[in-house]
Amino acid sequence: MIKRIQSFKRRLLKGGMIFAALSILMNASASQAFAMHISEGILPARWAGLWYVIAIPFIYLGIREIKVKSEAKAEYKSFVALTGAAVFIISCMPIPVPIAGTCSHPCGTGLAAILIGPAPTVVLAAIALGLQALFLAHGGLTTLGANIVAMGVIGAFTGYGAFRLSGRLGLSPIGAAFLAGLFSDWATYTATSFILASALKVDGSLLTMFLTILVAFVPTQLPLGILEGFFTAGAYRFIGERMPLLLTRSPAQGGIS
Repeated sequence: MIKRIQSFKRRLLKGGMIFAALSILMNASASQAFAMHISEGILPARWAGLWYVIAIPFIYLGIREIKVKSEAKAEYKSFVALTGAAVFIISCMPIPVPIAGTCSHPCGTGLAAILIGPAPTVVLAAIALGLQALFLAHGGLTTLGANIVAMGVIGAFTGYGAFRLSGRLGLSPIGAAFLAGLFSDWATYTATSFILASALKVDGSLLTMFLTILVAFVPTQLPLGILEGFFTAGAYRFIGERMPLLLTRSPAQGGIS
């Protein structure tokens, strides 16, 4: 089991390095750039600080859960690292949204949440977003807290909740995984729209600004969310066929991964 996880990890990391290299080359040669996630400098300082304050307790809970589970099962760290590599790669595929100051992209946090739990997924999202901000100019350090809340906290807990609720309603695990990916993605962009609107509305209407930004995401994120649902369902089925123990031990199935 450990060897198979390590083999997957090596292949994903290799793919991630190739993708990161291509992204750097593309950024270096592009004549026009649209920043990934919520761009650096978009949020006023007080709003940027507020989202950091909200994100930090979830990161703390995630780190504590990873530590406890790692002490119970040594292979848990390898699986978390493998899942983190997947989140980094999946969330690194930008589609520009010109008027919103950010990009559309799949997130990967729905899949991660049903494999390792929502709180550890927040930690993985924080690491992925931090690396992208530092080395790929995606997002930013001042907006890192806001991006963690949107993609890590809202995305992970919504995806996990959708999976558990769907299972209790009798939906198959594959169908539940589809809804986890779908709602995780859409919830992330609904949260992103609110975060941007709350900071940029100035003296205008929060609702009007929120709906304006949300509508700007629709042409790209509506189909991307559906695609992420299919991807999550496919990945869940793939893992279930080759490493079923990972799913029976997953938090979404009542285990500890």
